[in-house]
Amino acid sequence: MLRQAKRNASHAEQRNKDDIMDIAKTKRRENIAEYILYLWQLEDLLRALQFSPEAVHSQLIAPRNLSQPEQRLYLEWYMDIADLLRQEGKERQGHLDHTLHLIADLHNLHLQLMKLPAGARYRELYARLEPELPRLRAVLGRNETSDTELCFRALYAAMLYRIRGEGGQQAVADTVEYISPAIAELASMYGKVGRGSAGSKRSAWRTFPCAK
Repeated sequence: MLRQAKRNASHAEQRNKDDIMDIAKTKRRENIAEYILYLWQLEDLLRALQFSPEAVHSQLIAPRNLSQPEQRLYLEWYMDIADLLRQEGKERQGHLDHTLHLIADLHNLHLQLMKLPAGARYRELYARLEPELPRLRAVLGRNETSDTELCFRALYAAMLYRIRGEGGQQAVADTVEYISPAIAELASMYGKVGRGSAGSKRSAWRTFPCAK
């Protein structure tokens, strides 16, 4: 009976852990752009808390209405992200390779949308944004990054300015109104590719890594 109780507890914990992972997967599936920006913000929160499990628990977990098993699992998830930052040598700055790989996927999709019929709406939005990119690149000092990554870095910079109550670089603030619609459309198309609903000719997307 005791063995069965332990087994049931173990299964319940695994279900809780799966639920937490499902939340992250759902966020990624529903809006890849918001998922990336969420992880970038979490990176900085963990750094601000000096990767301390006690601080992470008190600041990020305790305020939530979670059961003890859920609190433990969330703490494990946060600390797993902290461990990844350490492993990649990004304790002080930088973004997880996972997010940069996703942005590379999005840029690959951007290149395809610039040519395929399904990208007509995206091309229209990008045409409004493109003239602003040289000025934005000069301000952020990102000469070697792709246009897509540049846009994400600008959106995140604008988010930080807003959170901190700072005016921020005017060039960044001015371009957000052009960046946001283009990235929103790109993220939407990314989700549609993953669901197999981005146009009727599926073969056109075979070279693109679908969202999972």
